[in-house]
Amino acid sequence: MKYIKYNKLFLLFLVFFSLVSCDDEFLERPPEDGIALDNFYSSEEELVANTNSLYGAVWFNFNTKAFWSITELSGGNARTFSGDVVNFFNFSITGDNTVLADGWGSLWGVIAQSNAIINFTESRVSPSVSQEAVNNTIGEAHFMRAVAYFYLVRIWGSVPIIENNLDYVYDPQIPKNRIEDIYEFIERDLQFAIDNCYPKVRGGNYLANAHVSSGSAKALKAKVHLYQEEYDLARQLSQEVIASEEFQLLDDYNNLFLTEFNNNEESIAAMQWTSQGYGVGNAMQASFAISSAITGTGDGYGVIGPTIDLQEAYEDGDERRKATIMLAGDFYPNIRAADGGYTVPDDINAQNTKAGIKKYVVGTPADNNGNSATQAASNNTYIMRYADVLLINAEAILAGAASTSDVQALESFNSVRLRAGLGSLPSITLDDILQERRIEFAIEGDYWFDLGRIDRQTAINIISNQERGTYSNEEPPEIFTEMYTPEADDFLLPYPATDVALNPRLLEEPVPYEFN
Repeated sequence: MKYIKYNKLFLLFLVFFSLVSCDDEFLERPPEDGIALDNFYSSEEELVANTNSLYGAVWFNFNTKAFWSITELSGGNARTFSGDVVNFFNFSITGDNTVLADGWGSLWGVIAQSNAIINFTESRVSPSVSQEAVNNTIGEAHFMRAVAYFYLVRIWGSVPIIENNLDYVYDPQIPKNRIEDIYEFIERDLQFAIDNCYPKVRGGNYLANAHVSSGSAKALKAKVHLYQEEYDLARQLSQEVIASEEFQLLDDYNNLFLTEFNNNEESIAAMQWTSQGYGVGNAMQASFAISSAITGTGDGYGVIGPTIDLQEAYEDGDERRKATIMLAGDFYPNIRAADGGYTVPDDINAQNTKAGIKKYVVGTPADNNGNSATQAASNNTYIMRYADVLLINAEAILAGAASTSDVQALESFNSVRLRAGLGSLPSITLDDILQERRIEFAIEGDYWFDLGRIDRQTAINIISNQERGTYSNEEPPEIFTEMYTPEADDFLLPYPATDVALNPRLLEEPVPYEFN
């Protein structure tokens, strides 16, 4: 059982990276000399077990609060009174915010773990393990490193590019790199994943879909190109993903967010959670659910509620509303199913919005085959799903024009609307696409990034006209208006103060990155 000992040591090596990143010492030297370098992996199964570490706990501090605070509160889809995150909502965030620091540290933990796999796997594999399996493992790590950098560059802009944490052990004062270089680095990582990850045909065996594929990397690369307005490349890659038929829209939008549909055929990449306790489970339900009557585990804090602006953004008959937002009288057969289902009470009022969040709320342990616990649900968090590819394809075909009636663009765009129970549009504009993206991905962390990539003044105008206020308790309720106008520099967040103290070069001008 020698390999088990080695595997535990390597996992400790990875956990070490994660822990030090969350404590801002993410460049500290790992105890490499305590790890066996020969015959480390004796089978492909051991390689797969190791890459599992890229999908779960290392994302926890990002997923738990930072992700939705940065994106949904700032983007105007959700509101809160909660003191630790309200500054994201009203654009008063500073580098001292602990939620901001937790998200930053978690992303660097993903990068450190990815770097460990990229740099040390090949020298620790038995000759009996195929090179294809090794390449796939390293390809998955390149994919996850790209995901982490894609979040970093959209949240903070210029950050350091780190390919091997050991290179900076004795000189941790690292300059940050230019945004264009970070995007090139992301593209290179994703191209490696395209070339080396296994292709897949996704179907009913959802467990087999948990790890990313070559197609996953191609889909994300299309999105990265779209963010840079490289429309031809985004169109080409998105159409290749569509033509591959690896992914497809799930028939029922509601099912996307049920635990039994984890890793469904629409899922391109996702964080994977278990109910084994705080730190390895999905804590979103604990924050989003309006009461413990829904969760059955004592949590359900209603930390955020959907803004009035988001509630009013839905078209009549849009089936996504009920899957995203709870309103009084809504019935959910999959919540408290043993009791005949759950009807939302008339007094629902998360954060004084007369509503609550439904998306990522999955119910009691009994509703999830026992796989749920306090602050530890087992439903995935989407990183990307196929509806995104379709809307990317439509926008890439539009390519900055005023409108398009291109057949392929309309097919991609309208397939998302049809799934939601809405009618087709005969032509589309960028405003149509942004509205569709907002509704399709509400509470999934995309709308804020969409606002960050369009014309800055247009984005400021959109946000400054959002109704972010509350309802009074009278009937009919009065709206207590609350609106905010961000500054241009609010679209990138401040670096955590503790990291600036450790690495003052974060405040210097970014430098070009020297690619190998």
